[in-house]
Amino acid sequence: MKPMRILPARVMLSLAALLLAPQLQAKPLQVFILAGQSNMQGHGKVATFEHIGMDPATKPMLADMLGADGKPKICERVWISSIGCADAEQTGKLTAGFGASQNGPKIGPEFTFGLYLQKFTDAPILLIKTAWGGKSLNTDFRPPSAGPYVFNETQLATFQKQGKDIAALQAAKAKETGVNYRLMVEHVKKVLADIKRVLPTYDAAQGYELAGLVWFQGWNDLVDSGAYPHRDQPGGYAAYSTALACFIRDVRKDLNAPQLPFVIGVLGVGGPTAEYGPDQQRYKATHQNFRDAMAAPAQLPEFKGNVAAVWTEKYWDRELTAAKKKDDAIKQQAKKLATAGKMKPAAEKAALEKLRAEGLTERERLVLEKGISNFEFHYLGSAKILGGIGKGLAEAMAELKQYKK
Repeated sequence: MKPMRILPARVMLSLAALLLAPQLQAKPLQVFILAGQSNMQGHGKVATFEHIGMDPATKPMLADMLGADGKPKICERVWISSIGCADAEQTGKLTAGFGASQNGPKIGPEFTFGLYLQKFTDAPILLIKTAWGGKSLNTDFRPPSAGPYVFNETQLATFQKQGKDIAALQAAKAKETGVNYRLMVEHVKKVLADIKRVLPTYDAAQGYELAGLVWFQGWNDLVDSGAYPHRDQPGGYAAYSTALACFIRDVRKDLNAPQLPFVIGVLGVGGPTAEYGPDQQRYKATHQNFRDAMAAPAQLPEFKGNVAAVWTEKYWDRELTAAKKKDDAIKQQAKKLATAGKMKPAAEKAALEKLRAEGLTERERLVLEKGISNFEFHYLGSAKILGGIGKGLAEAMAELKQYKK
């Protein structure tokens, strides 16, 4: 018998790599849909990234968001196709800049969603983002099975009192209904029909899995007193819950993914309602009713284990809110002084800066300067808040997917 030949270690490693390569390549591309309105678009300016590092609790997140060069990280294993945030489709490796395009670069939840999701799976990831500002579920994203939008008695009475052409209004509403739902489905199908257009290295042999959908929307429905005339009462937003449940069923049917994991980003502008101050009490019931309605589908027996709700209120920045409230009071004081003294703009500005110097701490001035880039209903344009939301959405999706590296 000939003695067994022992191969050199480097040859053994090469053979092992060759044997393992097909297994690594076999992991299908994980495709996630991100849908919603302006907060899914995202208005967190990159300029607010620094604020994330000012809080010890979120400083580690900033480290994950930045590369070795100190610039926003470019993901090597996450790609994105986005429509609605700019005039034309945006594609490429995921990084900062896929938020709303005006006055950018900005981020929405997509950036940290992709960054953290890749920590849960070794598979390549493709995000398909379809988000348009100012769109409601009751009309624009209305799913087919929810039926046509029907004006309620309160709306009809108001129109009649105003002398409006009700037939014309109904025709216009019918034309608007479901437009963005259809655009979303059409774009997802377009991307999936030619993945190499977005991800040039995609190998059809590895295939893909439509792995989940994240829904982050709500402001237009929240403030629509016409569609929800009893919104300040328990169950006032029940129609939203019904429409969202229809949305989940319809998107699964239209994309042929019966058990598609679905994560609801529950609107949380302003933080937990239990912490609302005196000036916010008039909104408390309405805001809480809407949040409960958004989260409700996750509790339906038919969606057990494949639909989750993430309460984005927990990512609200209390320090930023407190500083802004203080600064807003100072602005009002300066305005009163300017009006009483008939000040010119330059004098009014000087008075404001003097009041700020006296009324704000150095820390408060710094967080206001570094942390805010947009309105409160856009989560203050805070990358700290939106980054936390994206991370939370990724963690919820990973739990539904039961990812195991």
